[in-house]
Amino acid sequence: MAKIATWICWGVVIVTWIAGGLLQARGVQRRHQGPSGALWGTVAVIGAVLVFRLTWPDLRRLADHSWWIELSGFVLLVASTAFTIWARLGLGRMWSASPNMLQEDHELRTEGPYAITRHPIYTGLLGMLLGTVLLNGLGVSLGFLVVGAVVLTTRIPIEERLMSTAFPHEYASYREHVPLLIPGLHLLRRSH
Repeated sequence: MAKIATWICWGVVIVTWIAGGLLQARGVQRRHQGPSGALWGTVAVIGAVLVFRLTWPDLRRLADHSWWIELSGFVLLVASTAFTIWARLGLGRMWSASPNMLQEDHELRTEGPYAITRHPIYTGLLGMLLGTVLLNGLGVSLGFLVVGAVVLTTRIPIEERLMSTAFPHEYASYREHVPLLIPGLHLLRRSH
């Protein structure tokens, strides 16, 4: 059941991305703000393969299939999948595969999932990775979680700079009120 749930959730996200990319590719103009985003995808794939190949025998011993870990992983995976798709649909034609590219007539999204975190797609993907790890055991999934975290830590600062440059006043206000990745984290910081 764990593998089926994992494949279904990741499959739905991949199909959503492919369909969105195909619909968006028709007649949408883009403005590059730096080097191509293809580098990020290449780095992610190479990193995932290296982690998988170098750590496979050792990571398999870390698997723990306690029912409560798997159940929490399943709930997190399904909820994060829904959140990721909601964020992708909410971004609509403003989405870009490259962290340094804006669409023509780009608009800053601050409603829906973008009122919960500034990078809800990344929040959802990290939640999906963590849910996958918990549901399927720490084994190889942990390697993918690490690679995903590394890729996002390189992409987020690029996007933050791009949005701050494109929407200087609006984004500054938005940053004050909406946390980067973890919902509610800004409320904890304010209370201290």
